[in-house]
Amino acid sequence: MAKKDVVVGARHVAIIMDGNGRWAKKRHLPRALGHQRGVEAVRRIVRGARELGLEALTLYAFSTENWRRPEDEVSDLMGLMKRFIMSDLDEFAAAGVRLKIIGDYRAFRPDLVELIDGAVAKTAANTGTTLAVALNYGAQDEIARAATKAAALGPITAESISAQLDTADMPPLDLLIRTSGEVRLSNFLLWQAAYAEMMFTEVLWPDFTVEHLREALDDFRNRERRYGGR
Repeated sequence: MAKKDVVVGARHVAIIMDGNGRWAKKRHLPRALGHQRGVEAVRRIVRGARELGLEALTLYAFSTENWRRPEDEVSDLMGLMKRFIMSDLDEFAAAGVRLKIIGDYRAFRPDLVELIDGAVAKTAANTGTTLAVALNYGAQDEIARAATKAAALGPITAESISAQLDTADMPPLDLLIRTSGEVRLSNFLLWQAAYAEMMFTEVLWPDFTVEHLREALDDFRNRERRYGGR
């Protein structure tokens, strides 16, 4: 087995995978093909994250706002999720990847929910990279749910809310990347990103490579994180 190329620094990276539609439009192709190429990017970045030694990778796959898209596009996205799980689960499970879902994925079709439940169960004991996929996720909703749970247990504090977040069992977020040139968080990991480093790239998600991820991690390693201090 080849020696892993471990980049010291970030433990947890999150990515807003943006630009599938624009990638397709630039090439005069259907949006569905852009989403398919986006899934290929997911495959290589998950593999790359594992090889680069990341403890956790969180991907923004389907937001609470994505339901507003045309019905046929939502249906295509659901189908891609299903095919991705069916085709790639065994490889990720064998590599020690633990699948975690954040957000309310139970709003999806029953067959997809059943498939996701099975995938999470199959990888639950794995101790390698945690792959957290945000499905039907919105950070404001997550914070509201966490605060409600915290209030039921006692005084509301930053610590008590953090303990109830969907990502409570993951390392703190170190680096948040957004592709496609947009410079906003779009209701993603708002609480977790409080002191995370951020990187915005013009690269469209289907074109994002492991080398881009490596460069982002190298840049992160050279940043000085002050957490409000000098």
